[in-house]
Amino acid sequence: MTAHVRIDVRRVGPEAAADVLSVVQQAFGARPALDPPADALADDLDSITRLLGGRGGLLATLDGRPVGCLVLHAVPDGLTLRRFGVTPDAQGTGVAAALIDAAHRAAVGRDALIVVAREELPATVEFWERHGFVVRSRIPPNVVMHHDLRRSFDAAGAEDMRALGERVGRSLSAGDLVVLTGELGAGKTTFTQGLGEGLEVRGAVTSPTFVIARVHPSLVGGPDLVHVDAYRLGGLDELDDLDLDTSLESAVTVVEWGAGLAEGLADSRLEILLERALGSDGSEGSDPRRVSMRWVVGL
Repeated sequence: MTAHVRIDVRRVGPEAAADVLSVVQQAFGARPALDPPADALADDLDSITRLLGGRGGLLATLDGRPVGCLVLHAVPDGLTLRRFGVTPDAQGTGVAAALIDAAHRAAVGRDALIVVAREELPATVEFWERHGFVVRSRIPPNVVMHHDLRRSFDAAGAEDMRALGERVGRSLSAGDLVVLTGELGAGKTTFTQGLGEGLEVRGAVTSPTFVIARVHPSLVGGPDLVHVDAYRLGGLDELDDLDLDTSLESAVTVVEWGAGLAEGLADSRLEILLERALGSDGSEGSDPRRVSMRWVVGL
């Protein structure tokens, strides 16, 4: 009988560099020798800290012990999974699948998940194919593989909208900008309420119309939520003049009515369009929404 084990996967940043480096060294050190060698074999604490300084990564633990990891790297056509590895003693326990599931949650709104495998390791290529990745290009000695992702979601009501916002919130990092577009009553504030739940911030999220912007501090040491209504803003300089109690670089900023105005706040942004879905059955209380997402990544 196989003993029950508990796999936990959590989002991490540079503070977890030592644990991530340990997993990388064990996982890549156990692989066959390659020519040229894998970049991961040259990693040290400084290089892993730098890699995690972008969008962070994922760390898997097995009964509390670090056994799997990956680094998240945003590119214009998706989210690349780097330094994906599982320690030899934890392989076959479901850690790899748990990491991939968590990567999907972290990539909401992206075009694709992307991995780079080595041609000399056909079993690795087959592993990714079993998880839905397909070969997009071959740049010897590498094989570039993509898993295309959904970018449109249906929300039948407020609870669905809030749940979708929570899912997005759990995927965001400090410095992220979210631009919400939709007509009056489209569900922008409801979506942001869920996003605040995903970020685990303090205070009830309500429409910021009369105060222009509100700051909701994190309850868990994560990024604060800055909720902005840009409807009455004349330009970015007015937002700069609001004297917010937090830095936008250390917060997640959500801007309602921000299209065409808020783009200058960050190099990259998640654009979300909320609109009435086609094909409503017309029943009382039925007013479904279609939520479309698109990450715009600065070069």
